[in-house]
Amino acid sequence: MTAPIAIIMGSQSDWETMRHTAETLEALGVAADTRIVSAHRTPDRLFSFAKGAKAAGYKVIVAGAGGAAHLPGMAAALTELPVFGVPVESRTLKGIDSLYSIVQMPAGIPVGTLAIGKAGAINAALLAAAVLALSDPALSDRLAAWRKAQTDAVAERPEEKA
Repeated sequence: MTAPIAIIMGSQSDWETMRHTAETLEALGVAADTRIVSAHRTPDRLFSFAKGAKAAGYKVIVAGAGGAAHLPGMAAALTELPVFGVPVESRTLKGIDSLYSIVQMPAGIPVGTLAIGKAGAINAALLAAAVLALSDPALSDRLAAWRKAQTDAVAERPEEKA
């Protein structure tokens, strides 16, 4: 059986950011497949993956990309599945270029765009899990427990340690 979530990225170097998506999903007990699917260097791989993602059993795609960051938008153009885009921080423009590339999709090709870097990667996992939790009560309970643990970890006063 295919994992319900696919985590795709444009290059091996994107894994440093996208591993946070995988780790968060693992903590929630959600299976995910990870793949390098470059929009520029492996376009045939991208087309094959995105066109067949729904038939393969995926429910959500999380796509991380840096620089020109065409991967999330191209994946969204090729599938009906929800796609969440994570801008990977680049050395040149600190991920702003990636953010703009992902967030400025034309009407009709939606990509849920997250924050640049680690925070975006974690939040993409949480959003993907929330989509699956709509039809999975056990996952809904695990997601609620994860969020409660985050809330409980915040001290009420600065001198307190959670």
